[in-house]
Amino acid sequence: MLYHSVGAIQRQFSCTVRKLQPHRSLSIIPSSGAPRRATLSTDIPPRVLTASPAWGVHCRSNYRPHFQALSYGLREYSVCDPFTDYEQEKKTFQLDVPEYFNFAKDVIDKWADAEQTGERDATVPGFWWVHEDGREVKWTYQELASKSNRTANILKDSCGLQPGDRAIIMLPKVPQWWLFNIGAIRSGVVLSPGTMMLRSSDLSHRLQSSQATCIITNGATADIVDQVADQCPNLRVKLLVDSKSSRNGWFNFDELFESASEQFECVNTKGSDPMTLFFTSGTTGSPKMAEHTHASYGLGHTITARYFLRLTKTSVFWNMSDTGWAKSAWSSVFSPWISGSCVFVYNNPRFDPLETIKVLADFPITHFCSSATAFRSIIKHDLTQHHFPHLHHCVSAGEPVNPEVIEEWKNGTGLTLYEGYGQSETTFLCGSYPCIEVKPGSMGKASPGIDVQVVDDSGVILPRGKEGNIGVRYKPHRPVGLFSRYVGDPEKTASVFCGDFYLTGDRAYMDEDDYIFFVGRADDVILSSGYRIGPFEVESALLEHPAVLESAVVSSPDDARGEIVKAFVVLTSKYKGVDTDMEKLGRELQDHVKQSTAPYKYPRKIEFVEELPKTVSGKIRRVELRNKEWGR
Repeated sequence: MLYHSVGAIQRQFSCTVRKLQPHRSLSIIPSSGAPRRATLSTDIPPRVLTASPAWGVHCRSNYRPHFQALSYGLREYSVCDPFTDYEQEKKTFQLDVPEYFNFAKDVIDKWADAEQTGERDATVPGFWWVHEDGREVKWTYQELASKSNRTANILKDSCGLQPGDRAIIMLPKVPQWWLFNIGAIRSGVVLSPGTMMLRSSDLSHRLQSSQATCIITNGATADIVDQVADQCPNLRVKLLVDSKSSRNGWFNFDELFESASEQFECVNTKGSDPMTLFFTSGTTGSPKMAEHTHASYGLGHTITARYFLRLTKTSVFWNMSDTGWAKSAWSSVFSPWISGSCVFVYNNPRFDPLETIKVLADFPITHFCSSATAFRSIIKHDLTQHHFPHLHHCVSAGEPVNPEVIEEWKNGTGLTLYEGYGQSETTFLCGSYPCIEVKPGSMGKASPGIDVQVVDDSGVILPRGKEGNIGVRYKPHRPVGLFSRYVGDPEKTASVFCGDFYLTGDRAYMDEDDYIFFVGRADDVILSSGYRIGPFEVESALLEHPAVLESAVVSSPDDARGEIVKAFVVLTSKYKGVDTDMEKLGRELQDHVKQSTAPYKYPRKIEFVEELPKTVSGKIRRVELRNKEWGR
């Protein structure tokens, strides 16, 4: 509903709306809960306020406001991090795992209680969502608790989901995504995130292999779900989000949310119970399902929060990861909320480096995380022309960071860009820290609580300076943040554990000072702009086209994205004629892959060849093609 007057809001919500001068603020004070305040710069015309009894009060405008920390009641931040001695932290590290643990009850609810007692300042929101058009949602931890209770009731009562049931969620950066993450944990539902870029073949595979009983998405992908629903016998619940209209065979989440109870008895989950599934790409076959428990991510990311992100309960943290990736769980859910921090979300459909710079300058963001690809784009602009008064800790993960990027970021902002390394299967493993020297080209040192070594294929530790596999010691003490298994694939699970080590599948070497230098992947997975792309997925899509006899997909160097997908294609006899327009056919194959699978996987380069290099047994030697691309 639209509210064109202060009086209308007061009557609807039984609240007081106080005008504040000189900044023309509107302070919305509900009958219960924390005040909400939005401040407009004096050069911005009056706005139309929108409100909903369930979601809170929002602000909508075509104008781009300039926000200041104190306008929102946020106090000035200071760095307050006790982690100053790396060696001492390694010696004294301890993370105990209780038998029973539930992130919603033991973390979110505890911070909600802390707000009530004054231990945590409730004027620093727990969640702050901003849309590019000016709309906002700000929730305290108390509101996160009550709204996620509503969500849990919907999953349990309206949808009939039981603890252990699996649900796939495909949503963009909308506030409901965060409520489902907490609500699923409360109700014991195992959540599996997926990007909005999934196509019908991707989604069908995920629904079938996970045996998911529920799918949560919006109108943009509901048609795709309905196309494959008949192929998925376990799927019995379809939940539609952010929709004003009904859809046959679907529950409407927003309608159910209005009447759902704010009281919910949290499921008493064990720390070892499954909590989430991440689909992670590999070199052969379809993506694997990496399973994490309530403890491995819900508690294990304590390491990520403390050592990599350096978060506190006054931090405002902006992580730019897409909701479909494990990095979003890392840095947009578990790590910041373990710390009592504010999760900041800026919702725009496409990455824009100039817009990113403006958001960092205009909002009181203290901590920032993005991919190396994004940082490479940002530093192309003159950062010295901008002021970032609140920003003091910046990190990057998902792909190697070039030393030049770190140098340019430092020159432009005065801040060091710290690098971190980990996987969907793990939490934070190693990185650079303010209390140790940063060595150019190195990923840094192993995190306290994690024993990272470079080992051979038998799990034997290699001499310093010798290249080998990055291994994480899991015997005799298993790291809390290590995944439990690849669901439905015991052979693959067994293959990544060698001797006393879990092998990450990446190659590196370690110097005499324990610094780790990333070399590349041991498998053929392509890492482009932070996306992990399995060659098998792209090759399978290409083979669906009548022109393709066979193909091999490898990485190719790229200045902007680090590496991109390149396909070597052998054509069928019908398309080998002299009349074939190869340039046009290449574009046609690219468009075909975009339609067949997630668009980020399409080959940006295509080379037509007469044959592919193969082993005696007939297996394609991708390594030979990759070495050719990289000039090795």
